[in-house]
Amino acid sequence: MPTSDEIVEYLASCFDGVYRALGESAPHMTNDAYVVRTYEMGRAFGEVALAMRASLGHAPAKPLTIIDALLRHALVNDETGAMTLYAMAMVVGPRLLVSLRDAHEVVGDQSIRDLLDRAADVTVREIRSVGEVAKSQPPIDDPSWQEAARDLTNTLESAGNAESFGFSR
Repeated sequence: MPTSDEIVEYLASCFDGVYRALGESAPHMTNDAYVVRTYEMGRAFGEVALAMRASLGHAPAKPLTIIDALLRHALVNDETGAMTLYAMAMVVGPRLLVSLRDAHEVVGDQSIRDLLDRAADVTVREIRSVGEVAKSQPPIDDPSWQEAARDLTNTLESAGNAESFGFSR
């Protein structure tokens, strides 16, 4: 069983992956509403990553590769940013929540549990914010877009992340 610090370091890498990928993707998006939402989401996830790093007293290794690659691939498939936000709300975000829940169940330190709760709150808030911005946009009725969106889930499932990103890889 990993230590609490190892769990936090791993989760910090997850949040850092989201933060970096969103921050670097946003300037390349063509839909202004999605650009704003992506920057705001990146900032929120960056704050969580920073809090996790601060709790460890050092920076984590590097962003979790699968998250970083998935979010960057989403932008390649859709320059508007819709697929990136879809990936966060429907693919990455829910898996982060399961990872946080699983970590919460094994970590005994209350300050770390509070940090995990804060990370979960941010994740839920950002998922809801994607839904709000999506309401103001026209629906996407493109079979190739929908297939590319399904491929994001398939990518994570084939990498062993069907339900979560874990916390001990």
